[in-house]
Amino acid sequence: MNALFARLTVFLAIAVSTASSLFATSTTGQTSTTPGGGLSFNGPTDCEASLSCFKVNDYYSQCQQSLPESGTVAALSPAATIPAGALTKITGFGTNPTNIGMYGYRPTTVKSDLGLLVALHYCGGTAQAYYSSTQFKTLADQRGFMILYGQAVNDSNCWDITSKATKTHNGGSDSQGIASAAQYAIANWGINPNKVFVVGSSSGAMMVNVIAATYPDIFKGGAIFAGSAFGCLVSNAPRNPPDPCASGQKTQTAQAWGDLVRGAYPGYNGTYPKLQIWHGTSDPVLNYVNFGEEVKQWTNVHKVSSVATTTLTNSPKQPWTKTSYGAGEVEGYSGSGLGHGLPDSGTEANALDFFGL
Repeated sequence: MNALFARLTVFLAIAVSTASSLFATSTTGQTSTTPGGGLSFNGPTDCEASLSCFKVNDYYSQCQQSLPESGTVAALSPAATIPAGALTKITGFGTNPTNIGMYGYRPTTVKSDLGLLVALHYCGGTAQAYYSSTQFKTLADQRGFMILYGQAVNDSNCWDITSKATKTHNGGSDSQGIASAAQYAIANWGINPNKVFVVGSSSGAMMVNVIAATYPDIFKGGAIFAGSAFGCLVSNAPRNPPDPCASGQKTQTAQAWGDLVRGAYPGYNGTYPKLQIWHGTSDPVLNYVNFGEEVKQWTNVHKVSSVATTTLTNSPKQPWTKTSYGAGEVEGYSGSGLGHGLPDSGTEANALDFFGL
């Protein structure tokens, strides 16, 4: 297995020791696209011919498209002259209370009606790691949109998703830095302000919820890969004993969850971002209960029922089940038997289709 990443602290990894398996084996008779190879895993460990196996940590690995390991981080340069095909550090993008990092990616060919995707890594991760381990860069090459990869700098490289500052519009901390970078891109890169979206995994997924609550005037949609509701967790980094939210012990009414979102931006009367919520049913780090709490929260914010209007199995592929709410303002994806290592290879394109990127 190609150990592309250094060992990292996945959000609340202390809970993993109780898990019996992180990933389901393939039920189609083909090689699994999310092999195990971690502790307690007895399933397939080979990738399909077109993919390479990247070790994320001792608990899971992922099959992803191979990307170059060198020459991906360019020297500092003004944002307006980002070189094509390279990950480039962006500086001086505006208010940045916690000094988070931002790295831009511009494909060789961009659309005239230019969109922006902000991509946020997991706890212990980096912008470079998320660039390498997901398919967003490849999809940007195909579809012609810009990407900003965020880099957390505190709490074991976990995003601040719990402080009052980060959970308040223009309150400071990580969320304001992310919003500033997006606003800078709109002002300087010719980004269509109606095509600004955010995705994230684990800690990054929780930050997607924070961003959707605090800056709904900037971001038009988000994809949450293995997260928890806005206001659920009380700690950014792993702790012992585990946070009750992570273990699925914190539940509230849809109204209570929705009130937390509405309180993040007092006086805001505009629309909120449409959201996709992805979660594995066997996630040992963030219990699957969190999926339902997120659905309750965002359907309440969008003023639609938390009862699904449509349900599709094997969508977009096995073992996912898609549930849609309202007129599609909220979509849920439950991965039967899958663990915490999301996005599952190939599902990134589904999120971009949802955004219209």
